[in-house]
Amino acid sequence: MPYRLFKIFFSFFIFFFSLGFSQTLSSNLDKTTLALGEVAVFKIQILDLDGKDVQIAPRNELLPFHFEMVNDSIAKQKDIYLRSVKFAIFEEGKFKIPEIQVKVGDKILKTIPYEVEVINTAKKGDQINDIMKNKEVELDVKDYWDLYKFYVLLALIIIAIIVLIIGIVKWGRKRKDSPVVTTNQTLKDLEKLRKKNYIENENFRAFYVELIEITRGFITKQYQIPADVLLTDDLIDYMKNTNAISQENEKIVEDIFLRGDLVKFAKTIPTKEIMSKDFTAIRDFVKRSTKDVEAENLRNNSVTEISAEDQSKLRKLK
Repeated sequence: MPYRLFKIFFSFFIFFFSLGFSQTLSSNLDKTTLALGEVAVFKIQILDLDGKDVQIAPRNELLPFHFEMVNDSIAKQKDIYLRSVKFAIFEEGKFKIPEIQVKVGDKILKTIPYEVEVINTAKKGDQINDIMKNKEVELDVKDYWDLYKFYVLLALIIIAIIVLIIGIVKWGRKRKDSPVVTTNQTLKDLEKLRKKNYIENENFRAFYVELIEITRGFITKQYQIPADVLLTDDLIDYMKNTNAISQENEKIVEDIFLRGDLVKFAKTIPTKEIMSKDFTAIRDFVKRSTKDVEAENLRNNSVTEISAEDQSKLRKLK
């Protein structure tokens, strides 16, 4: 009999000893039936940790896909681990929370599985009433400005950019093709020619070749005369027939171009004085060219006005 009592006492001692030194895992689900979107709470508790490490799914990844996490809080101390997960489900049907594996130190613990049923509590034909009736609010100019000012400002910026681009294109083209720009560029080219010292070195052939080439390019741009492709005689006839260039300037161009042809073909040798005189004459011609262009524009405008008047008279006679 004493031996039997000793055996019972020893068994109880081993049982209580194991309870005192082993971990206790418990879980709880507060609701197993939920309405769509209703929040439920799933809890896990581990006791008697004795400072051991707890390995479990990370925050917001504890429950399956259909469970939308609302909050996932974790509290851990030396002897206790608490985890509370608030969730909601937005689909009808039955969903399972599987057994969750928890590793405490070297020991594996598992929770019990749960099944959650989600139902739609709204019935067909139910009338949904607003808590408060809608109010009509009158908007003034300031309210409309606050609503649409971004779009108005954006439209104004786009319009300003388009106008600016058009202006730059037109202004740039006008500046590039204007008589003053062509004149200034040709004067710069003539100055480069002068600095080559062809006159001082009596390199007359190179001097006349470049001087006439510069002048041809200038006449082509400034007067819209195809001087860059016409022979000298043809160019002289063309200038006289168009009247775009004044007689004074025509005479200068004619004399220098004819002399240049004679020099290029070694039929005459000019002196330094003649070369200097021709250079100065071309430079002065370039400077005076804007007056020729202005006179030509006036003639064109006058012809246009007269033509318009004549057409009006003809219409009246008819």
